[in-house]
Amino acid sequence: MLRGKVMRVQLLTHTPDPEQVAAAAARLCYSDSSIDQLLGQGSDQVARLLGKIVEIGHFSVLEHVSFTFGVEGISRACSHQLVRHRIASFSQQSQRYVSHHAPFVAVTPSSIEVLPELADRYQQHLQETHRLYSDLLAAGVPAEDARFVLPNAAATKLVMTMNARELHHFFSLRCCRRAQWEIRAMAEQMLKLAIDRAPLLFAKAGPGCVRGSCPEGSMTCGAAAEVRREYAERVDQNGSGDTP
Repeated sequence: MLRGKVMRVQLLTHTPDPEQVAAAAARLCYSDSSIDQLLGQGSDQVARLLGKIVEIGHFSVLEHVSFTFGVEGISRACSHQLVRHRIASFSQQSQRYVSHHAPFVAVTPSSIEVLPELADRYQQHLQETHRLYSDLLAAGVPAEDARFVLPNAAATKLVMTMNARELHHFFSLRCCRRAQWEIRAMAEQMLKLAIDRAPLLFAKAGPGCVRGSCPEGSMTCGAAAEVRREYAERVDQNGSGDTP
């Protein structure tokens, strides 16, 4: 049976001292400080300044800070959603150059797993797809053409870089309860990692309803107050800034 790996999200690297950098950019906007005076602000000064920045939504200063994540164990269906976020950089494992001679790993939605008979048919379908893929390769069909039979369920991995402003936008859309379950799970892992490294920058990050009214209109989940409590507790638990 072909089963998917557990999704894994890692923070590979980020701008050194991300909160100092964002605070330095903000200080330049709101004071007559020289360039030499921008860095090295005390922690209390940084906290007050970034608190103000996040509160008023002056997110342009967050563009000077970037985070690079490694993601694996997501489906192609998920990665196709992810690359719609255009203010980001992506490097994804190629199905053209990386051929799946062993049974390819696939993601199985839980909504299918809970239906035993259909889950078996799903796995049988994936196995037959792999056999066809392998036969195409054995017949000399290039991997770039054999891959046409691979499904959206095929697992992939990628490296992704976003600046902190775009991460706020990403979290507002993809942490929402109405987001597709797989990209939502990935976004929530990313947010936890971001809060661990820069709690002041991401204290109010999360679904759109965390900062105001629900932006989904008539399509709202109807649980905005519950979502706000959930994310406030998350910040309290994970917002110390300590390295995990």
